[in-house]
Amino acid sequence: MKNLGKGPALLRLNNQKRVMRQLRRLRVTSRQDLARLLSLSKNTVSLIVDDLLEQKLVQELGPVSVAAAGRPRIEIALLPETLKSAGVMVERNVIYWRVCDYFSRVMVEQTRRIDTSNPSVLLEAVATLCAQLVEKHPQLLGIGLGFPGIVDPQRGWMHLSTHLGWQDVDLLTAVRQRVKLPLRVMNNVKASALLAVQQLGLNTESSHFYLRIAEGMGGALVQQGEVVTGNSWTAGEAGHLSVQPDGPRCRCGRQGCVEILVSKPAIEQQLAQRRPGLSWQTRDEAPKVVDEVMQQAAGFLAKAIAQIILLLNPATVIIDAPWNQHALFCDTVRKRIDSGTPAFTFQNTTLHFLQTRLDPAVGLSLAVIEQFEQRQD
Repeated sequence: MKNLGKGPALLRLNNQKRVMRQLRRLRVTSRQDLARLLSLSKNTVSLIVDDLLEQKLVQELGPVSVAAAGRPRIEIALLPETLKSAGVMVERNVIYWRVCDYFSRVMVEQTRRIDTSNPSVLLEAVATLCAQLVEKHPQLLGIGLGFPGIVDPQRGWMHLSTHLGWQDVDLLTAVRQRVKLPLRVMNNVKASALLAVQQLGLNTESSHFYLRIAEGMGGALVQQGEVVTGNSWTAGEAGHLSVQPDGPRCRCGRQGCVEILVSKPAIEQQLAQRRPGLSWQTRDEAPKVVDEVMQQAAGFLAKAIAQIILLLNPATVIIDAPWNQHALFCDTVRKRIDSGTPAFTFQNTTLHFLQTRLDPAVGLSLAVIEQFEQRQD
């Protein structure tokens, strides 16, 4: 992007970022519509669009016929492949990375098995990978780095990750020594929450709660388009809501957390105890057993979601779980939440059961773009 200097040019830069944000969300629009949506003068928007055209970041698609007299609108659109971002996600013994265009469409993706037991060795590998990505993709705006656990995104510090077995780890220094681009460090689930809100086209003025069930269970509240991290960066840790006080002991040390009852390892263990080798995906072998396990898991999850709805009152609860493919699971969750929350509250809360799992690495790349649009250079 062109360096516009200091002083009044800072306002111009801010308006330019606002224009790009709208172009990203709308995909196709016009100068007139941008001016109206952003409450800017037509002349200001035209100057910004002309500058973006000069930088080959935007293209004109041609005039749109209008019935009324007057100058026809010329549609414009971003060239998304001219600005890229990358997301690098670390999970236990694996790294995923994605290079995406400005519309969060994956251009390059790769997965690598790696030993994650030693933080220093792993972060050196991440730094090398990021340096390679910068060299191969000079259009990168920045790189998002994602980890499971309690992450301070401002400091770039891992306080604790029971999944990785890490505690008090500096996540940024090794990468910053090799990469000069902007970096954004996040918890993986919180990055996915941003992606969920974008993909569902939800109103960013409202609050939305995202739940992800995988090896563990995490959550995040997105409010005014921003992830709420909380005072100790644990806001949204819905996996440790207690739904069975005398239940099995969770990795956090408490009993009956919803994570220990509905996560992938938990469900797989429950099915194996009922019938060795049974998978929830091969329910033709023992449909009644699978239905019983799914129904029980749905009941536990519904208890947790009911608490979230009552405490946070989000407009939307987004459930990203492998069990969403099971119709009985979704139906039971919905019915149990209905019976466990006041009618008016439930009627004003939308439940979304995602049928396609979200990719946290893509969420990390989106987080970089959103940071770029907000940054005041």
